[in-house]
Amino acid sequence: MKTLRKLIYGELLWAIGLVALAFLALFAFFDLIEELPALGQRSPFDPALEYGLPQALLYVGLKLPSHLYELLPIAVLIGSVFGLVRLAQSSEFTILRTSGFGPGRALRQMLVLGAAFAALTFVLGDYVAPWTDRQAQRLKAVYEGPLSLGQTGAWLKERTEGHQVSVNVAALEGARGLLGVRLFEFDAEGRVTRTLTAARATVVPERGLWELQQVQLHQFDTQASPPRLLTQQLPTLDWPTGLSADMVSVALLRPDRMSTWGLYQYIEHLQANQQATQRYEIELWRKLFFPLSCLVMVVLALPFAYLHFRSKGLAAYVFAGVMLGLSFVLLSNMFGYVGNLLAWRPWLAAAAPSLLYSVASLGAFGWLVLRR
Repeated sequence: MKTLRKLIYGELLWAIGLVALAFLALFAFFDLIEELPALGQRSPFDPALEYGLPQALLYVGLKLPSHLYELLPIAVLIGSVFGLVRLAQSSEFTILRTSGFGPGRALRQMLVLGAAFAALTFVLGDYVAPWTDRQAQRLKAVYEGPLSLGQTGAWLKERTEGHQVSVNVAALEGARGLLGVRLFEFDAEGRVTRTLTAARATVVPERGLWELQQVQLHQFDTQASPPRLLTQQLPTLDWPTGLSADMVSVALLRPDRMSTWGLYQYIEHLQANQQATQRYEIELWRKLFFPLSCLVMVVLALPFAYLHFRSKGLAAYVFAGVMLGLSFVLLSNMFGYVGNLLAWRPWLAAAAPSLLYSVASLGAFGWLVLRR
């Protein structure tokens, strides 16, 4: 078995690595083309800093882990199909079958390979890609200035005992910096008690607060008769809150670019503030199920080893396998949108494509083995 594993895994790992490298080179080329118009741009913070080719290459390199995370299941499918076809064409897989390498053992070996790539996909999506995306945003912010959140900015809510706060942030500045911060506090009866406007703010998660700067405070004194509006100008003000910089940036970032734990925390925050969570719950379950798609891909590829490739139609079989993998990705995205529109259970919307393709691939594998 050690010799068999070395032969099969060596062939498949080489093919998968080659396909992944080709995809990464293609996407890196497209990213670099998009960065060419920005070459020579001066930083708004320091005119001495110029966005040159080294910075563009660094930015493109920081985007590669995200691309690899998204492309790895497709690379596993195409590489596995290519490797198994090569083994079948040279009759090596037929020799393995006559030597006692049965269907159950073949399926088990492929699942082990798929599990390894599933673990790699999880690490990339939960730890490597979010970190490199943040570094890429930080690099861009140095040369392009604050990252705007649209004309209306990002809106968030936070409930505490006795009152509720609505927060508006106009733009992000670096990893923890915020620009154009507005706070609206309401009492238990929904009446505005005070408003704060700050030119900028710094998120300090270690202390659980935001450090507001250049603050204009409007306090409504409802106890006075008649009620009065008190206005203060403060250089700095600490605002205790559980809102993190990641929660603010979620208004700009795609939810699937967040880590699993970050998504879970954001969903808890939305639930605590009685806000809709359907979209983010679907993304959380998709985040959990996405690495398992590598298992689906290797099972999809396995039936190709049992086809008769000496006959005509070899290219058609390989093309069909590749298109099947692409259809899996498209169907996964479609189920996410449909599940959000029709209010499906989040786990069902995320797991349905994997379950459907797993049943189909196992059915095809069983038919080829038992009937042919």
